[in-house]
Amino acid sequence: MAIDIKADKAEFIGLLKSTGREGMDYVISDLEDLGFFDAPASAGHHLNTVGGLVRHSLNTYRAAMAIYDSMKTLEPSLSGDVKPESIIIATLLHDVCKADIYKRTVKKRRDQLGNWVDSEGYKVSYRNFPMGHGEKSVIWLLCAGLALNDDEMLAIRWHMGAWGINMNSLEETRSYDTARKLYPLVSIVHSADTLAASLLERTAEELDEI
Repeated sequence: MAIDIKADKAEFIGLLKSTGREGMDYVISDLEDLGFFDAPASAGHHLNTVGGLVRHSLNTYRAAMAIYDSMKTLEPSLSGDVKPESIIIATLLHDVCKADIYKRTVKKRRDQLGNWVDSEGYKVSYRNFPMGHGEKSVIWLLCAGLALNDDEMLAIRWHMGAWGINMNSLEETRSYDTARKLYPLVSIVHSADTLAASLLERTAEELDEI
């Protein structure tokens, strides 16, 4: 999947600035310093390449807008419950937690003949700020100076859906269930994130390995 890093970065920044949200310029500057615009979206799965994280964020935004537009025909009240600028913020910034965890490395993998060969890739390290996943994104954005609404914080925190829950914690389970009932943005972002990774970003190679 070819990625135009410069074009994706320009679109990403343009969308964020279009929200007019207080503190956004600080966030963009900090993302630059953090290496967000060069980071992959994963270590060995979807968009594990330079610029992959920005492309995944844009794919999540596009999927979320498609969901939002379609669902409004089924539930008109959604227009009042979810703001387009909140979709931009929650989708484009849901994975800032990944910006500092991927490190370049050389891995061993099997080629088409079954031989082990060296392959450039990424390893994962959480040593910079081991705060978790969605919660790390929320905390990082608040520390960067971004003013977030409640639904935006919760949509980012729970963008992994049930996969982000400690099933041994009744408090987390009930918090997630309450968040998605109170704020439609939570379900929209989680659904969009899933569709982006599993549909928009799947490759022929991945399908061959099934």
